[in-house]
Amino acid sequence: MRAERYVVPGTIQAKSDEWLGHIRGIVRPRSDLILKPEKCALLIIDMVRYFAHPGGRGYLPASDAVTPRIAALLHLWRSLGGLVIFTRHCHMNADDLGMLGKFYTDHINCDERDSHLIGELSPLKDERVFRKDTYDSFYGTGLEEYLRASGIEQVLVTGVLTQLCCETAARSAFVRGFEVYLAADAMATTTEELHLGSLLGLASGFAVIGDTAEILEKNSGRQDI
Repeated sequence: MRAERYVVPGTIQAKSDEWLGHIRGIVRPRSDLILKPEKCALLIIDMVRYFAHPGGRGYLPASDAVTPRIAALLHLWRSLGGLVIFTRHCHMNADDLGMLGKFYTDHINCDERDSHLIGELSPLKDERVFRKDTYDSFYGTGLEEYLRASGIEQVLVTGVLTQLCCETAARSAFVRGFEVYLAADAMATTTEELHLGSLLGLASGFAVIGDTAEILEKNSGRQDI
């Protein structure tokens, strides 16, 4: 499927407002669930060159609009001393392709430049990067154990692709007993239809969905994004 530029930096706030309005017109609010950065890990999923750089083979044009949003959340979490976690999807060899080897003909090799995290979202030395080779950030990675050892009870999911790795991480976190939060304007995929469909499904039974501006305002006062 060809990736569309369904959102750009100049339209993303209006689009986010539109998505949230649609979601909140269908799904009841869960006002008893409140994001608390001191208990919440910021999970930045697969923001590698392959997806999030114009030169990447699987470049998602919408990533141009969401990268500054993720960077703003990253700055907030670091300023609050919150836990930041990155995932990096790549494959060591044909033996770890699993079902992805049957679905796709192109794969991200761990030794290629496209597997590197983009510069705007580079981890600090003490921030963990979990390599994964399937959609699920928790499967075989040790992420759950690390979160529990760190006293984490919530996750805020950002990154790519909305309906694949982000959605799978959200569902996987939910069934493991973590409260799940999503920033609608801090995730990207190939089309707006897939993005909104995923958000609707997650809002119906897995996650509390807001946007970057709301999260910044509630936790630190409005910041420039």
